[in-house]
Amino acid sequence: MAATLAFTLLLLSTISCLANALSSNYYDHTCPRLEYTVNSAVKKAMMNDKTVPAALLRMHFHDCFIRGCDASVLLESKGKNKAEKDAPPNISLHAFYVIDNAKKAVETQCPGVVSCADILSLAARDAVALSGGPTWEVPKGRKDGKISKASDTRQLPGPTFNISQLQQSFSQRGLSMEDLVALSGGHTLGFAHCSSFQNRIHNFNASLDTDPSIHPSFAASLRSVCPFRNKVRNAGASLDSTTTSFDNAYYKLLLQGKSIFSSDQALLTNPKTKALVSKFASNQNEFENAFVKSMIKMSNISGGGQEIRLDCKVVR
Repeated sequence: MAATLAFTLLLLSTISCLANALSSNYYDHTCPRLEYTVNSAVKKAMMNDKTVPAALLRMHFHDCFIRGCDASVLLESKGKNKAEKDAPPNISLHAFYVIDNAKKAVETQCPGVVSCADILSLAARDAVALSGGPTWEVPKGRKDGKISKASDTRQLPGPTFNISQLQQSFSQRGLSMEDLVALSGGHTLGFAHCSSFQNRIHNFNASLDTDPSIHPSFAASLRSVCPFRNKVRNAGASLDSTTTSFDNAYYKLLLQGKSIFSSDQALLTNPKTKALVSKFASNQNEFENAFVKSMIKMSNISGGGQEIRLDCKVVR
């Protein structure tokens, strides 16, 4: 308990220091076309692959929750060290090439100036905006980290987490219950593999095969695509009914018993988070405003980076 408290206090202190250091106009003079260049890379990738926005948003989240927002999730495994991207929770991450392409384009304009961590933060913002969601000024000035360990991914909040586990995971990173509910709204984009929600549709407990909180017809549809002990590669379900559009459909479906993860359903087990779900379901502007605020807050989690990588996959 003492170690956890010390870690939390250190992290909160680091967040506060970094928030003062980052600036939305950090590259105005040193790399003035940065945002246009990153946006172009994201837009081009989206033309060929509709899953890119969800991938970039999830990548940014997984980066910030491990060692802070330092682009450690982009590093390749080397020698005996297994990097974050090769750990089980991150095996399904993809679209790293979008960040690589953006970095290469930026390097031709501003060599050695812009961090991979800042490019990833910008790409996640653009992924949301280009999917019909809000846009915002991204604070910049992060440095890239030199450490990436697969074992650290055990700290990521999992799809089977209950509300207490979620709250602890977020609070250790300086994020509130409102941040938890708002950032969960990122599930409006994306896809879940069967393994992430099998626990809700098969052998739920000793007496029930299916989680009773799931709407019966929705549970049946999930079982049809994910039969027991399914071995079909890449089988799964969309996280909401408008999987390529950034909107508040996720919250509406959650209230109808049509959520995918146990961690989604968990938001309805606490009065405060349930009230926020209802508010965001009934008012998309409220959701978007809260999401922007929480994304900026999350992207301020320091990774203690020390360099500007020339190649996002390897340290200098």
